[in-house]
Amino acid sequence: MAATGTVIVRAPAKINLELRVGPVREDGFHELATVFHAVALFDDLTARATEPGSGVSITVDGIQADEVPTDDSNLAVKAAKLLAAHIGLESADVAFSLRKGIPVAGGMAGGSADAAAALVACDALWHAGLDREQLFDLAAQLGSDVPFSLLGGTAIGSGRGELLTPVLARGEYTWVIALAEGGLSTPGVYGKIDRMREAGEAPQPTPRPEIDDALMAALRAGDAAALGSRLHNELEPAALAMAPQLDRALEIGRKVGALGGIVSGSGPTTVFLARDSSQALDLAVALTASGAAADVRRAHGPVPGARLVESVRG
Repeated sequence: MAATGTVIVRAPAKINLELRVGPVREDGFHELATVFHAVALFDDLTARATEPGSGVSITVDGIQADEVPTDDSNLAVKAAKLLAAHIGLESADVAFSLRKGIPVAGGMAGGSADAAAALVACDALWHAGLDREQLFDLAAQLGSDVPFSLLGGTAIGSGRGELLTPVLARGEYTWVIALAEGGLSTPGVYGKIDRMREAGEAPQPTPRPEIDDALMAALRAGDAAALGSRLHNELEPAALAMAPQLDRALEIGRKVGALGGIVSGSGPTTVFLARDSSQALDLAVALTASGAAADVRRAHGPVPGARLVESVRG
């Protein structure tokens, strides 16, 4: 299992086409029913073999690089250490170089993408040969969104989001992604929706949330208009309460005629489904000109999960 060379892994951002949030479970997590969708915003993780005993290091560049921790709290670092322990290495010895293309604390699973990329990279670098089931088990230990970052495509998530069922969806979709200034804490947004529900300011949760049949039918048919009309996020009221400026971006999306628009996950990123690339450009221009977004990206989906894109033997 001697580590040699360098590998590069690319992992995508995710959006939630639907997110239904049940009550808090005994373990402190919420019961979820969600439809994950991987889109073409990527983090690229380069992993280089280092001397035995050197440990894990990480450097970061790209968007919001200064907001990404480079200590043991970084999810890629945690992933490397977890995999090393799993395969019996005395030390996780790897140097990571991370190029961020996914917004930080934007509700698009950027940290989870990095963890998934680290699992794939270290598995290859250390010649571990883990099978799919082993990688997914490690991913679930790292975070609720990490398994989907490995899988990619479109999938239903249940439990706390870690239990995945791939969706047989047709077609490709065009998205406009509006990035906001700053971020929102995922635990903070979940806590806010709980308080809003207790105060009667948001609908009460169902004990076992379920995915909308009409949304699934739209995915099976590849019907973008039908899909746009069924986009839904039960965390959106909490995200808007904590960052009310996001409503401006949603309003612009409606005025320009997006097929649908929602806050992505726990926010503060907002995403819009466009009819085609021409409307996506119109949406991007309107959002940029209005100042309602700090940055705007266009992306397609679905795309594959974390995957090896280059391997160079040492």
